[in-house]
Amino acid sequence: MPFTQRHLLGLEGMGRDELTSLLDTAASFKEISERDIKKVPTLRGKTVVSVFFEPSTRTRMSFEIAAKRMSADFVSLSSSVSSTTKGETLLDTARNLQAMRPDAIVLRHAASGAPHFVAARVACPIINAGDGAHEHPTQALLDLLTIRERKGGFEGLTVAIVGDILHSRVARSNVFGLRALGARVRLVGPPTLLPPELSQWGAVTTNLREGVRDADVIVMLRLQLERQSRNFFPSVEEYSRYFCLTERIVAGARPDVIILHPGPMNRGIEIASEVADGPYSVIMDQVTNGIAVRMAVLYLLASRVKADTEAPTDVVAEPPARLQRRAG
Repeated sequence: MPFTQRHLLGLEGMGRDELTSLLDTAASFKEISERDIKKVPTLRGKTVVSVFFEPSTRTRMSFEIAAKRMSADFVSLSSSVSSTTKGETLLDTARNLQAMRPDAIVLRHAASGAPHFVAARVACPIINAGDGAHEHPTQALLDLLTIRERKGGFEGLTVAIVGDILHSRVARSNVFGLRALGARVRLVGPPTLLPPELSQWGAVTTNLREGVRDADVIVMLRLQLERQSRNFFPSVEEYSRYFCLTERIVAGARPDVIILHPGPMNRGIEIASEVADGPYSVIMDQVTNGIAVRMAVLYLLASRVKADTEAPTDVVAEPPARLQRRAG
């Protein structure tokens, strides 16, 4: 089944065929970044707007490079220079962007469900670049592409996702994608950072050694202190003592284990430097694959935009209630 969705808001509910179609398209774009002249005319004449209400280095730059390699015009707006600092609402921002007739909007926002809210009110595709603690679909897709390249597929793989799962949008998108493609998911973290709905996602443990034992893939998560309104553990030092991935812990995984991290890394807190820079790490492969994945997403969404630039008025696609509750 080809990828036919109008927006990319998350991986929840996406099937194996659609995910495979996205990954196949991304894989086909990888060779463009290996050329001497890294540019193709695929999206010439298209305009991609990025609106980031949260700081970002890798994701924003990755989208910009991806758009420019496909000859699209790329316009970037950050919250610090937007009219939201003067009191403008997200809805007014969306309407103003719509009036400028972009071909795709890449949106990052601290509120879970914000991309869903905007998608219901603009005509062009919305690409979720991370919404609160909900989803980060393109990060998960680049993780999936990296795993598929190294492991050849997903059936029968055991993937341990370790760390601050409660606040991680990367973890949620990865769980949805990995389970749809046939992998077994094991979630590892301190009890206070494991959300109650985890039992429906996969096996759960609070013991790091047990969690990574015989794992084929380990996905380490960043400790998101900026999202924590209260103390979830006694100290960073204690968290590191029990949940920092070291070489001794990695020794319990499969001999051909690969280790991923979405970045930015807190070295010595969730991952030791000798592991981050060691032979099992594929973290730089993730960054490289991020370009190909975002090229694929832009190609699949922006290239089929029609001339219809009027905002839909009969669409009601408010975020699910559970997302509204999370929205801050």
